Amino acid sequence: MLQASWIPYSLRFRFAAGTSRGQLLEKPGWFLLIKDKSNPSITGIGEISLIPGLSPENEFDIPAILNQLCDNINQAERWLETNARHLPALRFGFETAMSDLNVAGTKIFVDNVFTRGEWGLPINGLVWMGDFSLMLERIESNISAGYSVIKLKIGAIGFDQELKLISDLRKRFSASEIEIRLDANGAFSPDEVLEKIHRLSEFEIHSIEQPIKPQQWDLMAELCYNSPVPIALDEELIGIHDFHKADLMLRKIRPAFIILKPSLLGGLAVSDKWISLASNLGIGWWATSALESNIGLNAIAQWVSSKDLQLHQGLGTGQLYYNNIPSPLRARDAQLFHMKEHPWELSQII
Repeated sequence: MLQASWIPYSLRFRFAAGTSRGQLLEKPGWFLLIKDKSNPSITGIGEISLIPGLSPENEFDIPAILNQLCDNINQAERWLETNARHLPALRFGFETAMSDLNVAGTKIFVDNVFTRGEWGLPINGLVWMGDFSLMLERIESNISAGYSVIKLKIGAIGFDQELKLISDLRKRFSASEIEIRLDANGAFSPDEVLEKIHRLSEFEIHSIEQPIKPQQWDLMAELCYNSPVPIALDEELIGIHDFHKADLMLRKIRPAFIILKPSLLGGLAVSDKWISLASNLGIGWWATSALESNIGLNAIAQWVSSKDLQLHQGLGTGQLYYNNIPSPLRARDAQLFHMKEHPWELSQII
């Protein structure tokens, strides 16, 4: 028999994390704790991580929903299927808490070169939005840290200024030296998007994520067909729980890549289904954090480490917070490592 409880845990950013949807200073989250009554000394921990304005869940509803899940923990799979198909972060939290319980709370879900600390996941650097000088400073910081793949969030400070940032970076480093990824978070309007992408294409851009808002399939399909820069879908995947619909969407739009955020899609098993659909159509993928703490990031990183990777992943977010959970995860030399000499410190949770 299982028993479950939960605790709230808000994460505080070290800086104002800017996107085209606004700035984040704090991010709501909860930890789901699951025990087996036959061995109550072992706790499986999962994270429910929301991004306000992006996650389908309403943060104010989560406590009541978690209470219901805990009350139904011994019929959780059936309860989730009936009540929580539209709550992807909750499903991710339950899935990973059960996985952790099944490995006796060790948080080692796979035994491979990553979890043994022998190999690091290749990750991209990330430049959050800010004013021109701040974004330039963040680009320099990424370069100094050795990142050869740098993702810039664009769509908020003025397109001409963003072009200058990208142009200056490309003048210093060729595409073989620095790969530039862009994330527009749906910031471009339909009447300007193709012209803007053509201007960006002068700088040998690897890809641009979600240039227009989601749920405009006809326009996005036309854009993917005509764009000189490969397009990656991100927000477009959120809210699709029917894989027949997912397959139809991918076949219609035909993006170059999809971006997988398990907390926004419904978990790791669901993300595997997206990979399968994309692979059948020759669509590439990479995973990114939905700004989880190290609890959620650890589960995603180990899941990713078991894949045949072709691209750098977006999993270098462990240093974003003042109050992250101390863990074995370390970003170093543009790679994410699992370093066993740095143990988990879970006193804030259990």
